[in-house]
Amino acid sequence: MVQSRTFEDGFPNLFISNAHGIRGQHVAFLASFSSPGVIFEQLSIIYALPRLFISSFTVVLPFFPTGSYERMEEEGDVATAFTLARILSNIPISRGGPTSLVIFDIHALQERFYFGDCVLPCFESGIPLLKNRLQLLPDSENISIAFPDDGSWKRFHKQLQHFPVIICNKVREGDQRFVRLKEGDPSGRHVVIVDDLVQSGSTLIECQKVLAAHGAAKISAYVTHGIFPNRSWERFRYDNGVGPENGLSNFWITDSCALTVKEVKNRPPFEVLSLASAVAVALQI
Repeated sequence: MVQSRTFEDGFPNLFISNAHGIRGQHVAFLASFSSPGVIFEQLSIIYALPRLFISSFTVVLPFFPTGSYERMEEEGDVATAFTLARILSNIPISRGGPTSLVIFDIHALQERFYFGDCVLPCFESGIPLLKNRLQLLPDSENISIAFPDDGSWKRFHKQLQHFPVIICNKVREGDQRFVRLKEGDPSGRHVVIVDDLVQSGSTLIECQKVLAAHGAAKISAYVTHGIFPNRSWERFRYDNGVGPENGLSNFWITDSCALTVKEVKNRPPFEVLSLASAVAVALQI
């Protein structure tokens, strides 16, 4: 529907074909802000579609990419999560009213208040996909959920309250940070580390080491958003059944970050859980 070209100066040359054909239709746009370079192009299309006399408009943005940059710790820090939320909040209103904005596992729950009244943010989660996948495991009755810090516990523990819980935390000693076991017993259990996203993977790897040292039988991990800049996914080893101190049995991610999916496809321990059914439900299809 959208023809994407570039002018000689590199800026996007965009054309929405069948513009008359979508009049009166309910339109959804699946966005992927995979890099700063694509955001302007997609925002141009997002801003244009509601002006084509469509009945309603929904933007599905599975991964809100600036979500972890919401803090101002000293004067001069720029909270780019707030900036992107303000940009999305000014999407033109369609004939059906404000745009619906569907986001999965936004990094900080308070970011919902960054959005203005001209959009209707709908916050979904990938955790139901994980729960369905865990039920299919042969050792599904021996699973404990580990949270790498208090933040992930606050975010997800209510959705996973039927599992035994293990909580780790980060301890700073001088210039170094360590992960320690705060609560729970991983001994003999298949422990699944759960968080919303992973970048370098350092915290997850340190958490894995701690859990293995405390007797976990197997260790897996789940994150909704596998960002993995600079191919950091290569740091995660597959245990191949030889023990959790050597790697992970499974590392589940969703397909919210399309570029990562291409890189880790068919590479153990990674397995991609599709958000397609969850998106369809959010769109009420």
